[in-house]
Amino acid sequence: MFLFGTYEGFQERLSRSSASVVPGTCARQGLFPNAGGVCAPVDGLKPAMLKYANAFWPAPSTPDRPDGTAIAYSNPPQTIGESFGLARFDHIISSKDSFYANLTVDDGLRINPWGGGGGGAPNFKSVSDNISKTLSLKETHVFSSSLVNIATLGYAGGYATLVNAPAVPMPADVVFLEGGNPGTIVIGGGISAAAPSAVAGIPGNNPTRGIRHYFTYSDDLRFIKGKHSWSMGGWLLKMQQNQAGVALSSAGNVAYPTILAFLRDQPSNAILTRNAPALGFRSTEGAWYIQDDMKLRSNFTLRLGLRHEMTNGWNEVVGRCSNYRYDPGFVIQTNPTIGKSCMDQNHAKLLLQPRVGLAWDPTGTGSWAVRAAFGIHNDLIDNLGIRTQAGMPPFAARESLPFTNGFLPLLPLKKNAPLPPTCGPGISAPCSIYQPTGFDPNMFTPTVQIWDLTVERQLAKDLVLSVGYVGSQSYHTNLTMDTNTAPTEVCQNPQGCRSGGVLPPAQAAIVPQGTTYMPSRPSIVVNGVTLQQRPNPYVSYTQSWFGWGTASYHAVNVSVLKRAARGLTFKANYSYGKVLDLNSAILAPSGENEPPELFSPYNRHLNKGVAAYSLQHQFNSNFSYQLPFGSGQRFGSGASGWMNRLIGGWQWNGIATAQSGFPITPLIGFNNSGTGDGGVVDVPNLNPNFKGPVISGRVDHWFDPRAFTVPLAGTFGNAGRSTFRGPGLFNLDTSLFKRIPIRESVTLQFRAEAFNVLNHVNFAFPNQVVFQGNSANYSYSESAGEITNTATPSRQLQFALKLLF
Repeated sequence: MFLFGTYEGFQERLSRSSASVVPGTCARQGLFPNAGGVCAPVDGLKPAMLKYANAFWPAPSTPDRPDGTAIAYSNPPQTIGESFGLARFDHIISSKDSFYANLTVDDGLRINPWGGGGGGAPNFKSVSDNISKTLSLKETHVFSSSLVNIATLGYAGGYATLVNAPAVPMPADVVFLEGGNPGTIVIGGGISAAAPSAVAGIPGNNPTRGIRHYFTYSDDLRFIKGKHSWSMGGWLLKMQQNQAGVALSSAGNVAYPTILAFLRDQPSNAILTRNAPALGFRSTEGAWYIQDDMKLRSNFTLRLGLRHEMTNGWNEVVGRCSNYRYDPGFVIQTNPTIGKSCMDQNHAKLLLQPRVGLAWDPTGTGSWAVRAAFGIHNDLIDNLGIRTQAGMPPFAARESLPFTNGFLPLLPLKKNAPLPPTCGPGISAPCSIYQPTGFDPNMFTPTVQIWDLTVERQLAKDLVLSVGYVGSQSYHTNLTMDTNTAPTEVCQNPQGCRSGGVLPPAQAAIVPQGTTYMPSRPSIVVNGVTLQQRPNPYVSYTQSWFGWGTASYHAVNVSVLKRAARGLTFKANYSYGKVLDLNSAILAPSGENEPPELFSPYNRHLNKGVAAYSLQHQFNSNFSYQLPFGSGQRFGSGASGWMNRLIGGWQWNGIATAQSGFPITPLIGFNNSGTGDGGVVDVPNLNPNFKGPVISGRVDHWFDPRAFTVPLAGTFGNAGRSTFRGPGLFNLDTSLFKRIPIRESVTLQFRAEAFNVLNHVNFAFPNQVVFQGNSANYSYSESAGEITNTATPSRQLQFALKLLF
């Protein structure tokens, strides 16, 4: 579902906001609506920007085919194709040895209109080509009735490409980097089209490619003696990741605070990554374990285990691992350190993980079961390519493009131009301020402690009720943050303090005594280069991962299971839970409903809230029913021949899902706190004068933007992270299968499947950007709280034939 796809619709949608809107009828004349709604000249308009407006937000199609139909610009058709192959081989070598092999190949191509994924780009499509392969070889050797060994060799490989490109060719003169695709434009938000913004971003990028290979070997020995059932084994994995190109900024990204600023070409941020080479990363992991299941009594079993995991870190194949380091005062260095390893210390050499579990039948009759467990689990860090391949000079440097007198230089930029040196003491213009990614070079391994308790009761011969509790506590989880921002202070001056951080002086404010604020630090000029007064002024804001996060989870689960009887089986499950953390979206596309980064690394408690993926209520149910028709069944038991083939062998299935909405966080569409973060991070204040419900539940305004105000510049809002909830979800799928025997070993299966059979509309997240502009001149975003797409597709019907032999 895509509501506002065309340029005219995009403009008219915003025409109710007088100061930041250009209806298409005015824009195409190079004019702007004044207070009276009359098209008037735009002060400072750059006519060259109109070609970007017309190209990126094209006008509605007009009937231009002989039959009177239109050539549609908006919403390219969605295409999903998949080819899957499976080969399996089983062989009994002898009475003591057996061999098993399994090969799978899955090739898929997905083309999605960007407008259908939460964006508003009417002419852009996201093309993803994915190929995955797996090979598993397993040999089982039986030494005796109590001793068995299982050896496994495995391979898994994945190849993926991604590009966001126009579905209909666009003029060559609107690209930001010569020879590439049109880039990204964001209005009223951060620098990424995948993050929230007042106007849905244009997502253009150049192709990026990733390849991963996993080679594994494991050996498990199982031994039974008396009351003990021992198992022990080892595991070894070698991982290879090769990555070429970057998704963010590969074709250039430009962010504007308002549409008027866009027409004047007065960006708030611009970045570009060019000439990114292919890098190859390697990691080796290993583990061993020992476990004993002790049947201490006929109705009580105790499990004790210990596991040890290790890794040799994250390394680049020819010594091109680039990562930034920090001095003892947590100030980022001007240039990264380059070497074989991206880490200074490897904290994953000794990771001991205990496991404890028990199973108890209190009555000894088999009608009750009590199960409990506790374990510590580590998440070995083996997917850091996106932090070390993208945005890291000198190999894939993300340049923060300079503005000349507030305007962006003429585009396009040269593709193969040599990168300028990093700005620094004694280095005059031209030099470059890079916007890096990276991660903590002394990162600890993310760890989670999990415990659970479940009680099961057999209500009838084929009916079981289960009630359980599960909890967990995580630490050393990764947080995305700007590590080149100054710490906050508490105002001690009775006359107030000047706040604003790195905001221009005109946007600064005076905060009262006792306020936590960012002291005003206006830009300075060094060797002809304008620099923000960050801890290191020669580096831009960062998007770094640091393992400073914690998270907790608590949930109660209730389920009812009916085992197969008279052809019917079903399961219903309800869960009530909550996840609290500091940052769920360590990558912007995975956090459409929360700030993509911390408000401030020095005030991490401000981010504590409900996790972006936390569902308070969740209900799931599924059933399968063999319809009682045909020979030997309740109806038509005497049928035979073609009559039995017609009415017999039918199976009805269904899946129902109902859940509460995901958390949402209202956001300010600019960096009001003055931290200098280029993402959409800051939250507003709750309006103390607002009366009535904040959540209206309407599609045009899911929440009331009047419930919020902009905090004083240089301070943090009190609306909090994940304070409110988005739309809930209800979905019902059903299918009807028909089994048609052909020969003794050959069966044909007919399948009729209906997804979202009730055609229920499930809405996605609302636009969470409440304000746009800057700290001195802002307005409500007309798209605040607006929902423009759905979370699930409309009703879909599918028919298939499956041959089993």
